[in-house]
Amino acid sequence: MKLHLSSFMIGFGVGASTAVIAPRLRPVALEIATTCYKLTDALMVRIARGREDVSDLLAEARARARNRLHRPQSMAA
Repeated sequence: MKLHLSSFMIGFGVGASTAVIAPRLRPVALEIATTCYKLTDALMVRIARGREDVSDLLAEARARARNRLHRPQSMAA
């Protein structure tokens, strides 16, 4: 197997630059992850509120429907 000096130097440079840059990128990655969690939490709250609104609407519709079904015929007119 032949060692290509140019490929070796490129690999060495990438590895060395990654070792130098990685600690500086940690705060950026942490901020991105924090923002993603905040957005996910806000979305989950919004979905839960929407489900609750739909549930309330359906419960009200069910109550109205059952109220009309159980109403005596003399009052229906």
